[in-house]
Amino acid sequence: MRPTVFKDEAPLSIEYIPARLPHREGQLTFLTHLFRSLLERPGSTGQRVLITGPVGTGKTVIAQRFGLDIVRAARERKIALRYIHVNCRECKGSLFAVLRKVMDRFEERFPRRGFSSEELLQAIMRILDQKNFILILALDELEALIEADDSALYTLTRVQEDRVTEPIRLSLICMLREVKYLESLDRSAASTLQKNLIELKPYSSNELITILKDRVSIAFKDGVVQEDTLEFVADLASMNGDARYAIELLWRSGKYADSEESREVRPEHVRKAAAAVYPTLRGDHLASLSINEKLFLLALSRTLEESDQAYVNMGDLERVYKVVCEEYDMSARGHTQFWKYMRLLSATGLISSKPSGKGTKGRTTLIGLRSIPASAMRECIESALEVFSTDARRYSA
Repeated sequence: MRPTVFKDEAPLSIEYIPARLPHREGQLTFLTHLFRSLLERPGSTGQRVLITGPVGTGKTVIAQRFGLDIVRAARERKIALRYIHVNCRECKGSLFAVLRKVMDRFEERFPRRGFSSEELLQAIMRILDQKNFILILALDELEALIEADDSALYTLTRVQEDRVTEPIRLSLICMLREVKYLESLDRSAASTLQKNLIELKPYSSNELITILKDRVSIAFKDGVVQEDTLEFVADLASMNGDARYAIELLWRSGKYADSEESREVRPEHVRKAAAAVYPTLRGDHLASLSINEKLFLLALSRTLEESDQAYVNMGDLERVYKVVCEEYDMSARGHTQFWKYMRLLSATGLISSKPSGKGTKGRTTLIGLRSIPASAMRECIESALEVFSTDARRYSA
């Protein structure tokens, strides 16, 4: 067996929920205080909380840590409380897909078709009543849901209006990068969310060092990550204050150390990792993209790389997308669906879009990439599509 610098890689994964949250203890305490009534007087009140902050500032992990803690506290009090965390981006911004994930936690054999989102929500509420459950629904990357359906949040926040004599069964924790995404919502739904706002700022370099030290102590063997290497990782990630990026850099640096059979993770391993990982295109982002979203990004990155321009107009991009689809033997989607891909990818922060201005003939949408070179995006997507093509050939054989 080849030597490794790792003791346990799990604490460096996106799914890991640490026992403590350095520099987010105050926000976690405040969140716990907001939901205290669910434990003291279950069914009497509900809560709607909004957590905002750039990518990697702790929105997801705060909500998940809180979820584990409150479920345990409820169990000790013999209260039937459930916490369900759903990523709206992974659900492609579909309220039905979000509610389907919730229903699967309660009743897997519930019919998968024949219901609208509103009917599915009512069916969930009936199950909560029948089982005397209290549900905290955490909606991560809410931007995707808002971009795809600006009435979805209104539906969720108003479900209790037809149940005025019934216990309050549903509370919401919503996570999104910027409050500005609420501007397109119904005013009452937006204001309801903003009453309980937890705003997270990017981590500083020193704060990232604290977080990384915690992960190093449980993920790496003793002495393999020196202080200067840790500080180098934190400095690189502090440009965006992104703890997720810092942790992925640390993990990938360890992988480069293992590939060289090094007994230490050195700064050179960090440099190699930084060249391969971009904050806006981490592994979890890429894995959740559909094949057509990947083809969209490939068309965009190729066009920008060849033109050496900051933006490409919608019409030109759609033409290249159709060529790319032919290359990978995929059917190109129509203009309406193509527009939806643009909205969803913009909401996740992978691309940027803006209306054309002076000097452009006609009105169109201009599309560019955020914080990643077009060549790097192209290489990442082509690599992911090669895996897809290999799997498809194996399956057809």
